Amino acid sequence: MKLEDYLPGIPDFPKPGILFRDISPLLANSQAFALATKGLGELSRNYTFTHILGVESRGFIFASALALHLGKGLVLVRKPNKLPPEIHRESYGLEYGSDALEISKSVLNRDHQVLIVDDVLATGGTITAASRLVGKAGARVAGAICLLEIAGLPGANRLQQAGISSHCLLRM
Repeated sequence: MKLEDYLPGIPDFPKPGILFRDISPLLANSQAFALATKGLGELSRNYTFTHILGVESRGFIFASALALHLGKGLVLVRKPNKLPPEIHRESYGLEYGSDALEISKSVLNRDHQVLIVDDVLATGGTITAASRLVGKAGARVAGAICLLEIAGLPGANRLQQAGISSHCLLRM
């Protein structure tokens, strides 16, 4: 089974010039989803961590499955205005715009080491912003893993420049 076969490219979505990778077929196939989760679990062995952080929204899926698979706590980073007060906020740029992320102030502390999990690494902006949120919460980023790195985009280099170790299961 090749996971690439379950990640079709959708041209010009959500904007012209963007090739969107649809994870829906992978999630709809229990064997492909299990294989992806197992592969992410193997990548996680490169890191020492206490918690897994999932980035809204598609990162939630893989982070949740991985946290359950590894027996780790799960922390969620949300889009603006979806968490109760007492949050940290971080703005960041996307390959097709800008956005912000938030984390609850009460879920992490200085004793926690966090593995960031997302579905796709493109420009690295989302993971870099999530990393800054982890720091604002007082914890340390152990690294970041993703299902897929988009070839030809600067995400891995950007994370390396920010001091974030990263690994991706696939590169397309």
